[in-house]
Amino acid sequence: MGSSSKFQPALLGGLLLGVLSALPVISVGNVCCCLWVLAGGAVAAYILQNNQPAPISTGDGAATGLLAGLIGAVVWQGLAVPVGIVMGPLQTRMIDRFLQNAGDMPENMRPFFEAVRQNAGFSIARFVIGFFFVLMISLIFSTIGGVIGAAIFRKKDLPAGPDSPGTLIP
Repeated sequence: MGSSSKFQPALLGGLLLGVLSALPVISVGNVCCCLWVLAGGAVAAYILQNNQPAPISTGDGAATGLLAGLIGAVVWQGLAVPVGIVMGPLQTRMIDRFLQNAGDMPENMRPFFEAVRQNAGFSIARFVIGFFFVLMISLIFSTIGGVIGAAIFRKKDLPAGPDSPGTLIP
């Protein structure tokens, strides 16, 4: 099976992975066992299987999931930059208000929220380090998602017909 047949499923799985992982509230799904990353790989395997008449192999699912992870990491970071730029000031204001109104907060929590406030917004160093982290996570878990998707969505082998090799004709 050629790599060109894997590109479209990987592109769609990667777009799903990247977009859902970059959206502020929806991205929380990744906290649950990298849900969107696994789903991107599984969706890529599903689409690959639907484009093939024969059952796909586990290796095909893994390769398509891996490619979806690569594409998804690029999409994720590409969307995370503008979202971070837009959401950073809002996040800073929300934390400021929270800290002003949190009189009974345990003293060891205040430094945590102040650090989050200072790190809100866009930083090139965070972007570069974040990209490599996202890339590694995406490659690993989308490959696993592709393997799972290949196992779940694999077409059943067709039963041997009268013209297939090994069939005895009486």
